[in-house]
Amino acid sequence: MRATLMYGAGDVRVEDVPDSVIKQPTDALVRVTASCICGSDLWPYGSMAPADGPARMGHEFIGIVEATGSEVTTVKTGDLVVSPFAFSDGTCAFCHEGLYTSCEHGTFWDMEPYEGGQAEAVRVPLADGTLVKLPVAADSALMPSLLTLSDVFGTGYHAAVAGGVNERTSVTVIGDGAVGLLAVLSAKRLGAEQIILIGRHKVRTDLGREFGATDIVSGRGEEGIAAVRELTGGHGTHAVLEAVGNMPAYEQAVGVVRPGGVISRVGVPQYEDAPIGFGSLFAHNIRLAGGPAPVRAYIEELMPDILNGTLEPGKVFDATTDLDGVPAGYQDMAERTSLKVLIKP
Repeated sequence: MRATLMYGAGDVRVEDVPDSVIKQPTDALVRVTASCICGSDLWPYGSMAPADGPARMGHEFIGIVEATGSEVTTVKTGDLVVSPFAFSDGTCAFCHEGLYTSCEHGTFWDMEPYEGGQAEAVRVPLADGTLVKLPVAADSALMPSLLTLSDVFGTGYHAAVAGGVNERTSVTVIGDGAVGLLAVLSAKRLGAEQIILIGRHKVRTDLGREFGATDIVSGRGEEGIAAVRELTGGHGTHAVLEAVGNMPAYEQAVGVVRPGGVISRVGVPQYEDAPIGFGSLFAHNIRLAGGPAPVRAYIEELMPDILNGTLEPGKVFDATTDLDGVPAGYQDMAERTSLKVLIKP
């Protein structure tokens, strides 16, 4: 079978690899029908050392179950399923609390060395706790939107939920990538009336407006902070959904959050040390929330809005390719000529 491997920064290849097969009685073998490139894949694409490669890539996918282990009961051969970006058993204490990304027996797909979603097939560990059956055909026009349930829609929604967004909440979203745009959509879904999107790419911010952004701020740093403050009577917003992950984005979040507000981070942090002391968060009772989104907890909640046409998160996909085009897809996303690339193996 063919699969995507990253050998180092800027070096992505599609190669023949050993076929994925059932290894444990809790496994399912899934033939991938749709996957994609994630914004978080761009961090290693920009910095990965060759010594750390080659690494199998892809943590968002939909596919058809080809086989199951003897203990799998929730899906069967022929089912169309979506997989979250982390696999989980669904039975441990953390899964029971909805915190699937902290499952005692699961982990992130990026930590599984011999599997990845940007491929023709995937062995899915802990299939009963991980996979969710989709009530549509594999060629459904809803496929791009349903694919967002594997990561970016659930992650944007987690940012809004962790930020306590509701109809009384003003919101700033930092980042106009797929997660940031779907954080806008999520904030709108939860009732927020003022949603400020910080971004500078017009095609993306136009989609942000379509998703529910009421204001667009293109400035960064102090300029961006001043613009948000002006839009909010000098106070800042109750919730700041940070969907980038670098230090400038965090510093901007600190600058625009309202006293008593929440900074909800879902962009994968590229730092360990950040201002949290008296002069930044403590003095104004500002809370820090977010983390890896337990998207498995949100799939059943969000799916009906996609199935009935209320929401169309799949609009974040602006390019489609087969496996041969994956390396170019990485380059296009890194150069920001594509927002998010859909892969049809």
